[in-house]
Amino acid sequence: MTLRTGHIGLNVTDLDRSLAFYRDVLGFTPLAEGKEEGRRYAFLGDGENLVLTLWQQAEQSYASQRAGLHHLALEADTIEKVREYEEALRAYGVDFAHDGVVAHREGAGSGGIFFHDPDGTRLEISVPSGAEGAPAPSGTAPTCGFF
Repeated sequence: MTLRTGHIGLNVTDLDRSLAFYRDVLGFTPLAEGKEEGRRYAFLGDGENLVLTLWQQAEQSYASQRAGLHHLALEADTIEKVREYEEALRAYGVDFAHDGVVAHREGAGSGGIFFHDPDGTRLEISVPSGAEGAPAPSGTAPTCGFF
């Protein structure tokens, strides 16, 4: 038996703000929501499957220097779709780690965009190919490892 990722759970400081971001900007579908004071959460999916759960439990923003989640990587179908997300994220005012599409490392065809959600959690939207010729901010080191 091989394990695979079931869904991702993120602690957030403001459920309404994070729900709007993941729903309205990234296009996740709300599947269920808990509204009881002190136990607020939202289940988000792709229309059928649970993909992401937001838990309003955090008192502080994401901190990259602490052990735990490094970043959440999402995969798009095409580089054009990545660029569509980039445009929507820029319109939303998201903080990007790099300017535009970048390669995962020098000479790689894979790559994408790297940015932060409303709580500072590091996110990536990438494709396995289509980013040939894009800059590689970390040289031969993995771009997704250092942002």
